[in-house]
Amino acid sequence: MSAPLVHIRSVEKIFQSPDGPVIALRDINLDIRAGEFVCLLGPSGCGKSTLLNALAGFAHPSAGAIEVSGQTIRTPGPDRGMVFQEYALFPWMTIASNVAFGLEIKGMARSEIDARVSGLLQQLGLWDFRDRFPKDLSGGMRQRVAIARLLAIDSPIMLMDEPFGALDALTRRSLQDELLKIWTSFGKTIVFVTHSIEESIYLADRIVVMTYRPGTIKKDVPVHLDRPRDPAAPAFNELKRHLSELVMEEQMRHEDAERKSFAID
Repeated sequence: MSAPLVHIRSVEKIFQSPDGPVIALRDINLDIRAGEFVCLLGPSGCGKSTLLNALAGFAHPSAGAIEVSGQTIRTPGPDRGMVFQEYALFPWMTIASNVAFGLEIKGMARSEIDARVSGLLQQLGLWDFRDRFPKDLSGGMRQRVAIARLLAIDSPIMLMDEPFGALDALTRRSLQDELLKIWTSFGKTIVFVTHSIEESIYLADRIVVMTYRPGTIKKDVPVHLDRPRDPAAPAFNELKRHLSELVMEEQMRHEDAERKSFAID
């Protein structure tokens, strides 16, 4: 087999707090191959976003290392693009300008920028909104813009931190389907953080369930379900029950830790 695109080995992350060190991640070991769709799943406080930020280069591991294509990650880079829950669009720029921004920073010729941006806006159903501003768009449309901006710079790895968490159920499902089309069409490698068990099953090739703090990998679960996936199917719900048990064990640990903390205070 070919070498993994992402190689995470023995990663730990410790934050300093007024009450002493907090171990956010401990002994994380994970390989992700090119073209995989991997979801990080677990309760709040399990370190999902911390791990994603380390992969993005926004945070440095306290121990261990993360490699992409054999190179140790030390800073953000064009090979890894991020989509956040809160869109992170420039409010003073039009939709087209937001999508073009990364290409302008790279110094691409104007004609190439215009061609790439127009193609993405049409593909993602944003063409009629190209001269609007983010404030004029719904949450779902803003997230489409954020995804288009990431696709414009053509990062092979897409890092997504609960990108659909703030959306209503119908919009969320629509964007999940759109993301799967993008993943298939563009051949991206996606690492996707979510709290939603159903979302993780609907999207992922593999689901990495993480423990409550310190965050470790509780179980790496392959998803052997044909696409498109039907959330009403028995196999889908069997896997959902299994993952629910794993996640609820960690949620209970989380709640027990909070109760003990309140009791001490």
